[in-house]
Amino acid sequence: MAGKDKVRDKPKKRKKAAEKAGKALAAGKGGKAKKSAGRKGAAAVSPLAPPGGLPALAPVPGVRLATAAAGVRYAGRTDVMLAEICPGASVAGVFTRSATRSAPVLWCESIIAAGETAGRRKTGIIVNSGNANAFTGAEGTEGVKATAEAVGRLLRCPAGRVFVASTGVIGERLPHERITAKLQELGAGLSPDGLADAARAIMTTDTFPKGATRRVEIGGSMVTLTGIAKGSGMIAPDMATMLGFVFTDARVEQPALQRMLAAAVAKSFNCITVDGDTSTSDTVLLAATGKARMDPVASARSAEGRALTAALTDLCRDLAQQIVRDGEGASKFVTIRVTGAATPRAARRVGMSIANSPLVKTAIAGEDPNWGRIVMAVGKAGERADRDRLRISFGDIVVADAGRQAPDYAEALGAAYMKRDEIEIGVDLGIGSGSAEIWTCDLTARYIEINADYRS
Repeated sequence: MAGKDKVRDKPKKRKKAAEKAGKALAAGKGGKAKKSAGRKGAAAVSPLAPPGGLPALAPVPGVRLATAAAGVRYAGRTDVMLAEICPGASVAGVFTRSATRSAPVLWCESIIAAGETAGRRKTGIIVNSGNANAFTGAEGTEGVKATAEAVGRLLRCPAGRVFVASTGVIGERLPHERITAKLQELGAGLSPDGLADAARAIMTTDTFPKGATRRVEIGGSMVTLTGIAKGSGMIAPDMATMLGFVFTDARVEQPALQRMLAAAVAKSFNCITVDGDTSTSDTVLLAATGKARMDPVASARSAEGRALTAALTDLCRDLAQQIVRDGEGASKFVTIRVTGAATPRAARRVGMSIANSPLVKTAIAGEDPNWGRIVMAVGKAGERADRDRLRISFGDIVVADAGRQAPDYAEALGAAYMKRDEIEIGVDLGIGSGSAEIWTCDLTARYIEINADYRS
């Protein structure tokens, strides 16, 4: 059949079962993909949400936050977040590499490029949800500038020390005056305990707020790192409709902080995909307030720098995986481990080829152990592969090896494994020592439902 190899076609009874499952998912019955009230009502929380909800988020000395309901797009909920960061903080940022980056992303990139992200003045971060302010021309740029200037007046800092982030619908004018009208309220509400509310205010199609805290000893002092993030759809490497804000009281010089963040993002936010679509708005900011009693970290390669980078990477990985667990319509959390590739880059490309394959993702949604689709995804990745060295496994179950189905594999084993909420797919190319780990989710009828009525 043109365009789709008929690898390991399922028997008629499996096809009927899959069709039945698909209809149940579309109707919101049985299984884990529950139908929500849609964008006009409260969405059902993802079945993959971390148990216990949002964890306790430790305040970071030198950071205060506030939220407000500005009605940028949503009614009856907070949709704007303001962070005030103390004088002397260093700030690093990593952004989408989309060719159609939003006005806020371009503004933030210019601040980082100017090298004015450390000094004796305060720093501000203003975020809105519901409108991306992307593809809005000169008017969008003016809106960002006006917002930054207004926040600067509130916090008594230069507009060039105010980062702006927006996420939501592309191509619609951002009514920034609704945001600036709420600044006095936001200023009055600033509190070191505002992290949980901030995590909720930045949500768009998210079904749960995302946050994490880590503590690590650096130079004899205990350092706190706390981060929040949002993201659910339009998620693919180069980050993806996602925002992340991480704060620490560590003392770190800005160039070292920038290298730490880039390293952490490479092993976290750039290792996830929900639907293979990269956003115009992706922004991750890291602010180090310097309030911890420690010598400043001047190098990411120092012992202190490595320890802080490890803690930062662990925190970012947690946030990134929470985004996948909230993938639009997701019912399965999937870890893909690729080993034996020619290089780490090759392993990552193979992993992403598998993770972004609609055929693989829908098979997982239907709980069909169709490993032939994984063979297909490996082959199309454009990286070196050898049929007779390829080994594929579901968890500890080896399903294919040495160019054929594994002798001890039985379809019933794979089918039983695929009923799990969390799936691990292992692929060993048997060529070199390159490896990569990718996190994704399945693709259900609910994803189509959510995105078909995104703007209604």
